[in-house]
Formats: sequence, structure tokens, C-alpha cells
Amino acid sequence: MSDARSNIPELSVSELAFSLKRTLEDSYGRVRVRGELSKVKIHSSGHLYSDLKDMDAKLNIVCWRGTLGRLAIKPEEGLEVICTGKITTYPASSNYQMVVEHMELAGVGALLKQLEERKKRLAAEGLFDESRKRPIPYLPEIIGIITSPTGAVIRDMLHRIEDRCPRRVLLWPVKVQGDGAAEEIAAALVGFGNLPETGSLRRPDVIIVARGGGSFEDLMPFNEEIVVRAVARSTIPVISAVGHETDTTLIDYASDRRAPTPTAAAEFAVPESLALLGTLDDFGSRALSALRQSLVRAKDKTMQVAARLGDPQRLLELKTQQLDHAVLRLSGVLGQRTARGREMVLRLAGRLVSPQQRVLALHKDIQYLDQRLGLGFAKALERWQQELSATTKLLDVLSFKATLARGFALVRNKDGHVVARASEARSEKALTLTFQDGELTSYVDGDVQIP
Repeated sequence: MSDARSNIPELSVSELAFSLKRTLEDSYGRVRVRGELSKVKIHSSGHLYSDLKDMDAKLNIVCWRGTLGRLAIKPEEGLEVICTGKITTYPASSNYQMVVEHMELAGVGALLKQLEERKKRLAAEGLFDESRKRPIPYLPEIIGIITSPTGAVIRDMLHRIEDRCPRRVLLWPVKVQGDGAAEEIAAALVGFGNLPETGSLRRPDVIIVARGGGSFEDLMPFNEEIVVRAVARSTIPVISAVGHETDTTLIDYASDRRAPTPTAAAEFAVPESLALLGTLDDFGSRALSALRQSLVRAKDKTMQVAARLGDPQRLLELKTQQLDHAVLRLSGVLGQRTARGREMVLRLAGRLVSPQQRVLALHKDIQYLDQRLGLGFAKALERWQQELSATTKLLDVLSFKATLARGFALVRNKDGHVVARASEARSEKALTLTFQDGELTSYVDGDVQIP
């Protein structure tokens, strides 16, 4: 038994794990597996990790970041898909897994479900609101077309525009199906919007996004979210014309107008030249008719006014005569006013005194006032002198010096106050006695005075 065990080569865990990895990769170099996506997770590194399951089993799948960005669909939880890739193992956990290189929806039913959910989500954001839609210019100068540069679609549209009303066309060539088509269409919409408004290569007045008929899968680029958002954000009105009349894509809801076919889109973009010429002729006829009616009405009104006015020559003669009469009356009135004014001036002149007489009278008045003023001043001066002499005599009589001359003396204390009683004099130390011819100081000691 021990000999049997010794015949089996001894492997490390890593050797076994990598041996199994090579065996699986050699045996299942490339496989297609159908199942439902579960536990979808996009790592911060950008790689996708998920499970692919059915009723009885599940398979771990991984999609590297570079491949994930090129997938035709967006992996979502519960989506039934068909994955194409390689089977390998993850030695660190002894699990086998599938490295996805391509992913597609499994059947039209799953695709329709995904589109319906996307439609509801974009509609909730307001991308399909009628209030956002703009009118298509009636006669655009430049038409921008986003479609494949080859095939019948662009030829039919150019011929239709040329037949109806020739306009300048700018073609932005793009892929209309397959990987990368959605990105090219979205970039074309942004590119047209970034063109300058003036110049030889300026932005178009309207854009047509078009492709011919095809399978449901062929039209998928026009259902992609990147294209729908580019249509909704376009600053230029957009006409969608994808597939046949029965085909509907999500950009039809976001565009400003949907055309059932690319040829119909060309008809929507420009009017028919014959119809346009007919409209212009109709406008011209209506304008001429309106002008004629206006002239007839003006003529009738002029005749009515002329009938009420009468003969202009007679009116002019009447006004001339009235003017002559007014001039005559004005001349008479002016003469009368002038005569009355002259008489009034003469009367006023008779009452006026000459300046020489006025000066003489004024001189006499001044002389008279001067005489009266001199006489009055002399009398007043004499009266003032008499009053001053009387006042002087009264002062002499009333002065205390006259009393001193009669033998009296004025007694004052050291502060100069008059001492009128003996009791007051006893309380003073010294007294000043004023006589008619001078003063004398007397010192008091009781009733004894010491000179």
C-alpha cells in the first residue's frame, strides 16, 4: 500500500491549483454561457464581478475594465445574457470562473424589458417632455445629417432635398450599428453643436439622425442612453429617422420630431419648392388685392372729403377777402389807438413840472428849513444854559461843604463810613474829622479824645 502511494507524484497546493487552471483553460479555451446576472458589482478598480446563474447552478464571472467599456449592453441585476469568454480558475480560493470578453442579451424579450426600464427612467427625468421640444425651422439654410456615409440612406435623402428645395448639407459620417456606434453618434451631435454660428463652416439649423431598416439588435445604438441624452441636450433641433415606419427607438421620444423614414425626414426638413413658389404667388396676389382695395377706399374717401369742402378756388377767394377786411379794420383800430395815446401823453406832459423849476423850489425849501433850524438851536441852547445854572446853584446849596463853612465837621471812621452818633464814636479807635479847610485824625480812649 505504501509502495502504491509512493508512485503518485507529490504536488504542492499551488502546483495543483495552477495545473487545474491550465487544464481548464486548455479544455475550455472559448465558451458561450447563458444565464441570469446576479450580485453585479463594479469594483473601484473598474472591473466587473458577478454571478451567472440558472435554476441549478451558478458561475463566477469577471469582466476587466477595458472590456467592460466596450460591451454592447450595460450589465444589470436580473438581466438574462449570453456571455462569451474563457474558463479559468482563481487559485487563491480554488474557484473556477469565466473571464467575459463579450456580453449580449439572451433573446428579444430580455432586450425589450431592459429598454422599457430605461425608457421609464429617462422619462422620469423629463427627457421626453413635450415642453422641451422645439419647432423645426421652416426653411433652414444648412441641414446636418448624422448617418453612414455609404448606402442608400444618404443618397435618398440628398436626392429628396435637391428635388424639393436645394439646401446646403453637412454630413457627419458615423457607424450606425455594432460596437462603438452609439459613442460616434453621440459625439456627432455634440460636434455639430460646437460648430461656430458664423463662418464658412457653421453649425446647421436642423439635424437629422438617420439609418435604414434593420433587425432589433441592429437598431440598438439608437436606444443607448448616451445617444438619448445627447439628443436631449442638443442646442439644435433634431429629427430622428431610424428604421422603417413601424420601428421605434428611444431617440424618437427625445428628438424634436420623429420621421417614419429617412426620406420623410428630408421632407420634414425643407418645404417643396413648387409649393413654396405657389405660396409666394398666393401671398403676392393677396398683397396686390389688398393694395388695390386700399387705393379704392382712399379714392372714395378723398372724393367724399372733396365734396364736403367745395371749390378750393372759391374758398381761397373768400379767405382772401376776409383777410383784406381784417387788415382794414386793424389799420383803423391802430390809428385810433395811436391818437388816443398821443392825447394822453400831452395831458400828462402838461401836469409835469420842469426839472429847473423843481430844483429852485427845492432850494427854497432848504433855505427855509435852515433858518428854522438855526433859530430853534439858539433857543434850545439858551434854555439848556439856564437849566445848568439853576442846577449848579442847587448843588451848592445842598453840598455838605457849605455846611462845613458854617462851623460843622464831618466825622468818619477808619473805613470811611460817616459816624453820626456819640455811641458809635466811642466804639472806634480813631476818627477822621473833615473841616472846611482840611482833615484831622482824632484817637478815642473812652470819653477822652487824644488828638
